[in-house]
Amino acid sequence: MIDLAGDDMKVLVTGASGFVGGYLVEELARWGHSVTGMVRKNSDRSFLEELGVKLVVGDLADPDSLTKATKGVDAVVHLAAYYTFSGKKEVYESVNVGGTRSLLEASLKNRVIRFVYCSTTEAIGPVEKPPGDENSPTNPQYDYGRSKVKAEGVVKDYASKGLDYTIVRPSGIYGPRNVDDVSYWFITSVFKNSISTRFIVGSGESLVQFTHISDVVQGFALVLEKLEVSKNQVYIISEDGAHTYNETYKILCDISGRKPPRIHVNPWLAKAMITPVEGINRVTGRENFMWHTKTVDSVTTNRWYSIEKAKKELGFTPKYDLKTGLMETVNWYKRNGYL
Repeated sequence: MIDLAGDDMKVLVTGASGFVGGYLVEELARWGHSVTGMVRKNSDRSFLEELGVKLVVGDLADPDSLTKATKGVDAVVHLAAYYTFSGKKEVYESVNVGGTRSLLEASLKNRVIRFVYCSTTEAIGPVEKPPGDENSPTNPQYDYGRSKVKAEGVVKDYASKGLDYTIVRPSGIYGPRNVDDVSYWFITSVFKNSISTRFIVGSGESLVQFTHISDVVQGFALVLEKLEVSKNQVYIISEDGAHTYNETYKILCDISGRKPPRIHVNPWLAKAMITPVEGINRVTGRENFMWHTKTVDSVTTNRWYSIEKAKKELGFTPKYDLKTGLMETVNWYKRNGYL
């Protein structure tokens, strides 16, 4: 077994050109690991090239490329995915499930010692009696989450074939460099005083949980540092605690200088208001998580998950509270022309 405190671990990170991937490659290199980023042929790799990271071209739809990418690797951190909450079922199946299976097969063939899979707390979904934890039943609301649950099952199956795994479930990832994602749409909609943020659906007392990107990558790095402890385990990585939507709006509105919304709209009325906009966006190809009827269901259910297991077993300690993290993120958006 490799001792990560002293030996150089060779780590392959799939989806390295993505938001989480870029941060993770940077963090693992800082921890002293030899990191290779797997990117697709047409991926924007400018940031990775600036870091001087070794890159390899690979595609989850091309098993041969995965065999080449995993050769000589000690650990694989699998971030690459078809990530959208309004996608096609067949693509979720082929990429998130089938692609993960192909990567597992390549990893097994090349005797990789640990397969770290990036899942999501959306695999758990809404929690009736929060906080949920790693043992909570899976009840994903979206096809994306369902594909992640299915892929988790495939990952676990390979343990019996000799490939140890760790599954990491981050929650509500946000931070600088995050664009065209759920937190991005939410934050920028508040700052732009979008009509979607001038009212709160339901009571606003449902719980939601966020994680700053720096804390997310800390969780992954700790998993690799503690291989024996994290062997064949599942960990939730998030902020320590949750916020109501009322609290979250207040924090963002305080930062933006606008007054928090005071109007509360019945969920059914909200869906009636959103439906025509959702239809237009579907026809025009526009995407914004705020304008989906399913989002109404999301914001009126509880999504609070315990991180006690990660704290106790990995020594995970979130460094960011929500207000500090949002202020940093907003400042980045402003500097880069998104606000």
